[in-house]
Amino acid sequence: MAGGRATRMGTKVEKPLLEVSGKSMLQLVIEVLKRTKVDRIVVASSTNTPATSIEARRMGVEVLVTPGDGFEEDMRFAIRQLSLADVLVVSADLPFITADIVERAVQKYRSSGKPALAVMAKPEVYEKIGSKPQYLFNVDGQDLVPVGINIIDGKCIGQGELDQTILVIDSGDVILNVNTLMELDLARKKSSEMRGDCAG
Repeated sequence: MAGGRATRMGTKVEKPLLEVSGKSMLQLVIEVLKRTKVDRIVVASSTNTPATSIEARRMGVEVLVTPGDGFEEDMRFAIRQLSLADVLVVSADLPFITADIVERAVQKYRSSGKPALAVMAKPEVYEKIGSKPQYLFNVDGQDLVPVGINIIDGKCIGQGELDQTILVIDSGDVILNVNTLMELDLARKKSSEMRGDCAG
């Protein structure tokens, strides 16, 4: 999903193309997905992100231009337009996503027998890395934050709210969604720490 307006960023560069560790977040996400068993990668862009469409095509990835009406609306549009079945939905602003978390999500989704899965994290994980969650949901009495990774049975997309299983993760890296300049700065600092850069 790479078609949002990113109004909170306030940059001229489209959010998926902002760089962390010398690569765009779009490139980082696509590189991880190519290391998984996902058999088709489609970048859902919009008129809000024309440069992202160009870059995705340059990387040899399929592009679908959505109406740009919002995350959920564009996701539904893409699933219907492409007649998709099981769909892994990933936000383009997750620079630390890993193949391991994708595979864990797929395994849990398949074993659950439910038509949807959401990957979530505890709010204290965000606080530990200096970020503040944008959205909080109460799931079975526990406050959880959506990470930006979901799996949906596309055949059920017209059935309203779907019964879903939850995968709760505790990694501080993968759950860093970059929605603000502060979070972009956090991501870049975290990337420097992981590489062991002297500049920090």
